[in-house]
Amino acid sequence: MPISLAAAVDHFPIAVTFTISRGSKTTASVVTCTISDGTASGQGECVPYARYGESVESVLGEIEAVRPLIEAGMTRPELQQAMKPGAARNAVDCALWDLEAKRANKSAATLAGIADPVALTTAFTISLSEPEEMMAQAAKYAHRALLKVKVGTADDTSRIRAVRKGAPASHIILDANEGWTPENLAFHFAACAEAGIALIEQPLPAGRDEALAHVARSVPVCADESVHATADLKALVGRYDAVNIKLDKTGGLTEALRMRDEARALGLKVMVGCMVGSSLAMAPAMLVAQGADFVDLDGALLLAEDRSPGLRYEASLVFPPEPSLWG
Repeated sequence: MPISLAAAVDHFPIAVTFTISRGSKTTASVVTCTISDGTASGQGECVPYARYGESVESVLGEIEAVRPLIEAGMTRPELQQAMKPGAARNAVDCALWDLEAKRANKSAATLAGIADPVALTTAFTISLSEPEEMMAQAAKYAHRALLKVKVGTADDTSRIRAVRKGAPASHIILDANEGWTPENLAFHFAACAEAGIALIEQPLPAGRDEALAHVARSVPVCADESVHATADLKALVGRYDAVNIKLDKTGGLTEALRMRDEARALGLKVMVGCMVGSSLAMAPAMLVAQGADFVDLDGALLLAEDRSPGLRYEASLVFPPEPSLWG
C-alpha cells in the first residue's frame, strides 16, 4: 500500500511557567509526524529546541524534505543516514517504529528486543526561582522519590540548601543547564556534596567544559548539552560520569538505543531525559529508559493538559505506553 507522511504543529499549555537558566516558557510547541500505509499509521512527536538551532519551521522543513523518500519506502536504517540527529529525525524515526509495530501486530518493545518493559521511577522537575520558592516547591513534592531541580546562577548554594531542606528524603538531581563557570565549580560541588545531591547535569557550557577533567567530582556529573549522539561519547570520558540521552537530541529511538549501549560499554551511567512535551514524546523513551540509572520523563506532567490517551503516571512511577498511544 502507498505510504503517506504528514507533519503538524501542536501546542500544549504548560501548567506553571517552566524556568531554567536560559529563560522561561509557558507553552510546549511540538511537531507531530504521522506515517500511514492506508490501513495502519504510526506517530512520533518532537520538540524543536532553539538552543540547538531548531524552530518549528525548520523542523517542518526537514521533515518535508525527507517526505518523498519516506513515501518511496525508505527504511529506518536508511533514515539514520538521510537525516542528521535532532528533533526532526526523532519525529520521523519514532513514527516509523510505531507503524512497524502496528503492521506486525507486535509491541515496539518486542521489535527492539526488550522483554516486558516495567514501570520506572521518574524525576519531577522544579523550575529555577528564588530559594524560598524553590524550597516551597520541593516541600510540595517531597513525597516524590526523585526530584530534578533547575539551577545555573553565579551562586546557587542557597538554592541547593533550600531544596534539600524542603525535600529531606528525596533523591535530587541538579541541572545547571550550562550556567556555572570553572571559577564557581568548587563551591557549588561542595554544596552539592554537603546536601547529598545524587547527580549534577551540565554544569559548564558545551565546548567549554575542559575544567571538569581537572576538578574533583565529589558528585557524579552528567553531560546533557555536551552530548547528542553516539559519536560524541568517547570525548566525554574523563570529564563526565553519566550522559543524558534524549530522543530529540539523538534523532530518535534507533540511535538512542545504540547510544545507550555504547555509553554503558564506556563505563558511563545512563540517564534518559526529555524536553517538555506530551506523552507521545515520552512513550518511545520509556524503552531506552529500561534499566537506566536515572529517568527523567516527566514532560507530560508539566502540561496543563496532555494528549488522550496519555502515559499512566502513578506516584513517582511512569508506566510503559499502551499501543493506543504509541508502540
